[in-house]
Amino acid sequence: MHESDHAASSLVETRRHIIVIGGVAGGMSAATRLRRLDARAIITVIERSGHVSYANCGLPYFVGSIIKDEEDLLLQTPERLHARFRLDVRVNTEVTEIDRERHQVHIRPTTGGTVEVLEYDKLVLSPGAMPLRPDIPGSERMRVLRSVEDAALIVNDIARIPRTAVVVGAGFVGLEAAENLARRQMVVTVVEAGVQVLPALDPELAILVEEELVRNGISVVTGASVTEVHEWGVILTDGRMIEGELVVASVGVRPDTTLARSANLALGPHGGIAVDEANKTSDPDIYAVGDVVEKPDFIGDTTSLVPLANVANRQGRRVADHICGLPSRTSPSIGTAIVRVFNCVAATTGWNERRLRAIGRPYRVVRAHPMNHAGYYPGAESMSLKLLFDPNDGLILGAQVVGGAGVDKRIDILATAMSAGIPVEALADLELAYAPPFSSAKDPINMLGYMAENIRFGECEVVEPGELPELLEDGWTLLDVRTPEEHRLGSIPGSVLAPVDGLREALNTLNDGPFVVYCAVGQRGHVATTLLHGLGYKARNLNGGYRTYMAHTTAERSPA
Repeated sequence: MHESDHAASSLVETRRHIIVIGGVAGGMSAATRLRRLDARAIITVIERSGHVSYANCGLPYFVGSIIKDEEDLLLQTPERLHARFRLDVRVNTEVTEIDRERHQVHIRPTTGGTVEVLEYDKLVLSPGAMPLRPDIPGSERMRVLRSVEDAALIVNDIARIPRTAVVVGAGFVGLEAAENLARRQMVVTVVEAGVQVLPALDPELAILVEEELVRNGISVVTGASVTEVHEWGVILTDGRMIEGELVVASVGVRPDTTLARSANLALGPHGGIAVDEANKTSDPDIYAVGDVVEKPDFIGDTTSLVPLANVANRQGRRVADHICGLPSRTSPSIGTAIVRVFNCVAATTGWNERRLRAIGRPYRVVRAHPMNHAGYYPGAESMSLKLLFDPNDGLILGAQVVGGAGVDKRIDILATAMSAGIPVEALADLELAYAPPFSSAKDPINMLGYMAENIRFGECEVVEPGELPELLEDGWTLLDVRTPEEHRLGSIPGSVLAPVDGLREALNTLNDGPFVVYCAVGQRGHVATTLLHGLGYKARNLNGGYRTYMAHTTAERSPA
C-alpha cells in the first residue's frame, strides 16, 4: 500500500460519527456548527416531522395570513443542508431505541417500515417539547400550534369558514394565535384557567394586555377551565358554554423525554433532561439541548424549563464546541421574552413578584410610566416599566415592560444589564443613544436607575398599591398632589387634594401626617415627598402613582 493510501485510510478511520436527534433551533445549530468545526465528521440528523428547520415562532402569523406562503417558514431543507454542509438529514423518521452500550440508535420511517441501525461516537438529543392537551372529553378536536403541520391544519380549518374560535390558554403563543385568528375575521374567545392573561407578567401589567385584547373585540375569560369540547364549542368549569367551531389549545408544553427515559438518562426536578455545564447528560457521550433540558436559572441555585429559541440555538452551538474540543462556556437563563398583541407590546426578563415571593427572596420594586421618546416630538406614547431588584446588593432580579414602540429596546437593555450583573443604580449611568425621535435625554432606563437609587439609599420611601388600605387604616393621610382637573377626572377614594405647586401653603390646613403622596405616575409625588421630608413631615410616595394604582385595582377586580 502506498503512503498516500495509508494516509487516506487513516483519515477514514478517524472520522467521527455524530447523530443529532431533532432539528429546528437546537439540533440544527449543533449540526451546522459541528460541520463548520469538523469537515470530515459523519453527521446525521433525524427529524420526526417533515421539516427539519423552520421558524416555529412565525407559525401564528402564517395562521393569520401575515406570512402568506408556507415556504417562507422553512429556513432550510434537507437538500440545501446536504449541498452546503453534507449533512445526512432524515425527515419523517423516528428513533425507536437508543442502545447506549453499543453506541447505536435504531430508526425507521414514521409511516412504518424497516428498522435501520446507526452507530455513533457522540449523540445530541434535541427532541424539543410536546404541546399539552387537556385530558377532557372531545380534546381530540383541539388543534395545537407547534409545527408547520399543525399550522397547516388550522389554516385548512379556517378555509372551511368557521365563524368562531376559542383559544385555550393565554400565554405568549395563545395570545398570538388569538390575535391572528381575529385578523381572519373570526369571533375569538380566550379562556385562561389562571386569574390573568400572560402569567409571566405581574397582574397590574397583565391587565393592560387584557384591555388591549378587549379593545380589539376578543372576549377574555379568566379563572375557568374547559371541561368538554364539542363541534359547536366548549363547556367551562362554571357551566358556561362558549361558541367555538375552531378550538386551539395553547396550555403549555412538556419536555419530550420519551427517548431519554427509555435510555435511562437522568431527569431533573422539573421533568426535563438533567445536563451539566457542557450540556452532557448522565451518559458522557450523549448531550441534550433545547426545550427538553433543564437550564440553570440566573436566580437561586435551581433549574427551570425555558422553551425559547435563542436559548436552544446557544446551547446547540456550545455543544458542538465541546464535542470538538473548544472552550465551551455555559450561562444561566434569564427567560427574556416578548409578544405583540395588536398595538400593545409586552416583554419580560428574569423573575416576577410571584416567583420571588414563593422562594422568600427579598426584593424592592421600581415603577415608571415614561414616554417612549421625547414628549414634544410627534408620536410619543407612554409605556409601563416595572423593575425588581435585591435591596442589599442592587442585583436586578427581573423586569417587565408594556407599551408600544420602544418596549423591545428597553427590555433588551435590562436583560443585558441583568446578565452582566450591573447593580440597579448603575442604570442611571448608562450612556444610551438619544435623539428626540428615539428617546429622551433621560432614557426610561436611566430613570429606573435614578428611582432605584432613591429607594435603595433612602432618599425616597415608596408605598406599593397593595399596602394602601393598611396604611390608611393606621391613620396615614392620602395626598393627591395632581391638579384639580386631574383629581376631578378620577382619584383614589379618601384622598385629599393638595397640588404640588401649592403644597407649602396647603400644609397650613392639613394635619401633621404621616402622608402617602401620589400623582399620575410618581414623579410629582417624589418632588412632594422630598419637600415634606425637608419640612419635617413623615411621608412616602405611591410607587407608580395613580396609573399603577388603577391597574392594580382593575387587576384585583377583574372577573374570574
